Amino acid sequence: MPKEFHQAAWNDDLSQDWLGILDLAIREDLGARGDCTTQALVPAQAQGRAAIVARKAGVLSGEAAIAATVARFDPALKWRAAMHDALAVVPGQTVGVLEGPARAMLAAERPLLNLLGRLSGIASLTRRYVDLVSGTRAGIYDTRKTTPGWRSLEKYAVRCGGGRNHRAGLYEAVLIKDNHLAFGASARSTGFSRNFSLTPPGHHACMVSGTTNIGFSPAQAVFRARQFCAEQFGDAGRQMIVEVEVDTLDQLDEVLTVGPDLVLLDNMEPALLREAVARRNARSAATELEASGGIDLTTVRGIAETGVERISVGALTHSAVALDFGLDWN
Repeated sequence: MPKEFHQAAWNDDLSQDWLGILDLAIREDLGARGDCTTQALVPAQAQGRAAIVARKAGVLSGEAAIAATVARFDPALKWRAAMHDALAVVPGQTVGVLEGPARAMLAAERPLLNLLGRLSGIASLTRRYVDLVSGTRAGIYDTRKTTPGWRSLEKYAVRCGGGRNHRAGLYEAVLIKDNHLAFGASARSTGFSRNFSLTPPGHHACMVSGTTNIGFSPAQAVFRARQFCAEQFGDAGRQMIVEVEVDTLDQLDEVLTVGPDLVLLDNMEPALLREAVARRNARSAATELEASGGIDLTTVRGIAETGVERISVGALTHSAVALDFGLDWN
């Protein structure tokens, strides 16, 4: 069975991530003086009731955080949900109702709407990509092109939209990218060396004065990464995903000889992707292929139809437009 990255779900850790961000949001919004407008106009003991309403169609994400959010402003402020995350919303639909101290409700309005707008925008865009590849074997994956500090939340939003999560961070998996390979090629050409030997079967080490050149080919990179993970992390390391990026079919042919878990096919046109799938099928059927680079809503279907298993799209998180919500006083 193919290996998979950690898939985000709402839990205590994710809630704590959001509450940490919320503390910053409260500080930047209320400062040392608090909500001057509300304090001037709304009596301290006033109670209120308001609904959070979707202004546009999309997919909801962030509702799971609302109860904890409003409690941060005032424990007496209560949230009653009418909808939950991953459900479709239409314009005018009520997501839920807030009841309690009016001052706290007004102070919580903008952080709440920012949370829902950002995460629901990501979920909504993800759903569009997922729908476009329906019926193919391809899954839609996010990337690390996320808002600093918001990564776990944005990856959760991708899941709400039906997408899949790529690695959560550099610690989770090995992804040998073009710059790693560029370093390896440069080191091989300059002869920079150290006293170690990590060479996959069937591949010749480059020897300099009795030591192994620190440079490496794509296949050697995969082998070294696997050995490092096993030595450093034991059984857990042996289960880590090892992925390598290639941008030519010749590179693909080479890395398939050592059977990486995944190969990322960078900026390949559909015709090349189809050929890559055929070569993989013939040489390393257990290796999955991931297409990436410049993929958008107009091209994703054609790429999915080439037979790749994964399509990673940075736009899910770096280019999603916030979904519009409002707080309507009752």
